[in-house]
Amino acid sequence: MTTELLRIEGLNAWYGESHILHGVDLTVNEGEVVCLLGRNGAGRTTTMRAIVGLTGTRKGSIRIGGLEAIKLPPHKVARLGVGYCPEERGIFASLSAEENLMLPPVIRSGGMSVAEIYDMFPNLKERASSPGTRLSGGEQQMLAVARILRTGARLLLLDEISEGLAPVIVQKLAEMIRTLKAKGYTIVLVEQNFRFAAPLADRFYIMEHGRIVKQFEQDELQHNMGMLQEYLGV
Repeated sequence: MTTELLRIEGLNAWYGESHILHGVDLTVNEGEVVCLLGRNGAGRTTTMRAIVGLTGTRKGSIRIGGLEAIKLPPHKVARLGVGYCPEERGIFASLSAEENLMLPPVIRSGGMSVAEIYDMFPNLKERASSPGTRLSGGEQQMLAVARILRTGARLLLLDEISEGLAPVIVQKLAEMIRTLKAKGYTIVLVEQNFRFAAPLADRFYIMEHGRIVKQFEQDELQHNMGMLQEYLGV
């Protein structure tokens, strides 16, 4: 039996006067890795931001663990066990890696200890006292993910975590996602790097012009490659 953790129905979202999402419907089951695919401007990041309450006006339904969250402010969405890792990472340059790691509050029980995080990210242990500005792009990305693992969040929204990183780091991030899935985390990925996302995701949603235009499962991936070429140019 699968347990539904996230259900979005008829989601519309605006930034000021700009209407970005036009009736998005999607579901994510507990323990799944789900990937949102699409060209830049398709609405994938706005979907993630709408889930956590960081867009302007929202209409529709966002149910997290069965609870309606469409009207909740971001700090209350976080307490439902949601962690959002934005594309810009948000590392504090004046703080050390470990100070950055310790910054977010614990929002639920069950978050990873610092020792567990250093076991998963040995690079961060080595760079614990280094200022944020001294970390490589890959180390900053690992730190951005590690911060939300401390909080107790079990639904992770990861936005373009592989962007601009060396292949060896991208491989480490793929291993991280497999490890987190094995630990029971639920992950929603927004990715341009199809080669990174393809082997990791259980299901895929393709977005275009603020709508979901196609969804399929991992075992249907090869059958849908022609369609992916059309939508994504992969």
